[in-house]
Amino acid sequence: MTARIVAPLLMGLFMLALWEGLVRAMAIPPYILPGPILVAKTLVSDWGTLWPALVVTLSITLQALLAAVVVGVLLALLFSLSRWIELSLFPYAIILQVTPIVAIAPLIIAWVDDVNVSLLICAWLVAFFPILSNTVLGLRSVDRNLLDLFELYGSSRWRTLIDLRLPAALPYFLGGLRISGGLALIGAVVAEFVAGSGGRESGLAYRILESGYQLKIPRMFAALVLISAAGIAIYLLLSLVSHLLLRRWHESALNEA
Repeated sequence: MTARIVAPLLMGLFMLALWEGLVRAMAIPPYILPGPILVAKTLVSDWGTLWPALVVTLSITLQALLAAVVVGVLLALLFSLSRWIELSLFPYAIILQVTPIVAIAPLIIAWVDDVNVSLLICAWLVAFFPILSNTVLGLRSVDRNLLDLFELYGSSRWRTLIDLRLPAALPYFLGGLRISGGLALIGAVVAEFVAGSGGRESGLAYRILESGYQLKIPRMFAALVLISAAGIAIYLLLSLVSHLLLRRWHESALNEA
């Protein structure tokens, strides 16, 4: 566990030192490439501007992730209970997934008057499919011998779903949840870029656009740092939740060193 923490930290510090050294040695102006020290100072000095934007982006991300969990799990349960419903709806879920969000975000923002709702829809569209597909896969990956055993003892369809299929699908659902956490953030940021380019102020992506127009490149990098930190925090939090739920019984958590 110590090596997992120390090794990436040392590598990160080395890369930051190399970045700072190159900027100083080559005398690169800050409006082209600021060094990490200047970015850190800007992060502190512009915190009053960046923090509200971070709150907006995180709020949209978490709401989209929650909506993705609710819709994805409910659809997965419907698919497991009815093959006809799955055959009817799953192709449309695939279409939504493979359609680039940058192509449909302008339409959603133009159709929906409320900017926050339009951003939420865009982020949800990106985030819900991994949860849906992973949960469906988990519900189908039940040991056939266990299914036969439940059937032998006369277990009802609902009892089999609750006692067997849902626990078997939990690791798959949590894997999809970790993927969707990052995708929700990406979807929110992409939608904010579209909204920002349309003159509507929103979250961190808007601050990046604003900084680029004003040539405040250190602030742009500071906003990028916050987006990256938010993505890392979301992934680590969801990984912790997954570990806590699986650590006592599933091989993926039992084998973690």
